[in-house]
Amino acid sequence: MEYLCIDLKCFYASVECVERGLDPYTTPLVVADESRGKGTICLAISTKMKTLGVKNRCRLFQIPTHIKYMIAKPRMKKYIDYAAKIYGIYLKYIAKEDIHVYSIDEAFLDVTHYRNLYQKSGSEIGKMIMDDIYDTTGLTATCGVGTNLYLAKIALDIYAKKINSNIAYLDEKLYKEKLGNHLPLTDFWQIGKGISKRLNKLGLNTMIDVANANEDDLYKEFGVNASFLIEHAHGRESTKISDIKAYKPKAKSVSNGQILERNYTYNEALLAVKEMVELLCLELIGQKQVTNHISLGVGYDDSLNVKATGGSRKLDVTTNSYEILYKEIVNLYKERTHKNTDIRRLNVAFGNLQDESCESYSLFDDVERIEKEKKLLTTVHQIKEKYGNSSVMRLMNLEESATTIKRNKLIGGHNAE
Repeated sequence: MEYLCIDLKCFYASVECVERGLDPYTTPLVVADESRGKGTICLAISTKMKTLGVKNRCRLFQIPTHIKYMIAKPRMKKYIDYAAKIYGIYLKYIAKEDIHVYSIDEAFLDVTHYRNLYQKSGSEIGKMIMDDIYDTTGLTATCGVGTNLYLAKIALDIYAKKINSNIAYLDEKLYKEKLGNHLPLTDFWQIGKGISKRLNKLGLNTMIDVANANEDDLYKEFGVNASFLIEHAHGRESTKISDIKAYKPKAKSVSNGQILERNYTYNEALLAVKEMVELLCLELIGQKQVTNHISLGVGYDDSLNVKATGGSRKLDVTTNSYEILYKEIVNLYKERTHKNTDIRRLNVAFGNLQDESCESYSLFDDVERIEKEKKLLTTVHQIKEKYGNSSVMRLMNLEESATTIKRNKLIGGHNAE
């Protein structure tokens, strides 16, 4: 087996440089929405900024004042267009069944059966695709090559991104030889600071330590997730791209979250929650699904050091009625939200989604009224699908603290154009 994990180097920042006819390796550029203030996060920084010691995903105020740099406002639609063009390049060489898009700028490719076709090794196929990406778009790609998905990802993250050739190979033997004692553990895929600390607590500081550890101790600490740590410590991974494509989650859900542009009061945030519930209800209606489980998350101004609040609740009905779901979310909001604390983050989710045929109501619900509401929302959804999200609005969307109109101009929470 042989896999590629291809990543587009400093993707957003590189696109902005290419669009301006500039070299990402020599141009100090950050992608950030300056209108949100100096505290806004940089979505990406150019390769040149990294060589100057600036960390990715930093905030504007964290960039040293002696560094002179350009600021590019995010253009998510532009980045999606580039990503689509690059996916088209993958399809020139690899069938879609053998491609798994991991994120907007990263993908896994199973090249096992293409080595004979092209009479090339996995690394040579990777180089061929990387060259095509550069020739077509002007963007530099990096590539990890491995005998399983995990090793391809590790080869990318720990080696390929840090060497001039931009491509690196790992098999189980090389992995153990080169990375058995590699530090820090957080460089490894799916090991964050929390997991690293828990491993250190057990006296495990390297992958060799984890590979040689008592498995009972690992299962006691991490439960079923210990199996992943054990497999990865040995450089093993049984999952294939075909397994990923065949996977169907047992439970489905939809969610809507946002970071508010400023601190909101209790009542202002309640309006935003109401808008979010409507958007989710329209999504349910479009998918012909219903829910009987709701959840709410409320985050506060970071400077206040107040823990997020919220919760979840199972309903007695299974519905996509805006009137019912909004009422339930509002009750949850009123029960769990601090009334005199500035609010900065909101998240609303509906879980345990089922087909609309599973819809059910209590004896006290006005079913005729609910059906009229559903017909109205179905019409609204159809109009939005045809003419755009801002083609039909409620009066509440025009209030000063409303967020829907602004968010309709965003993709992934950032400027679209």
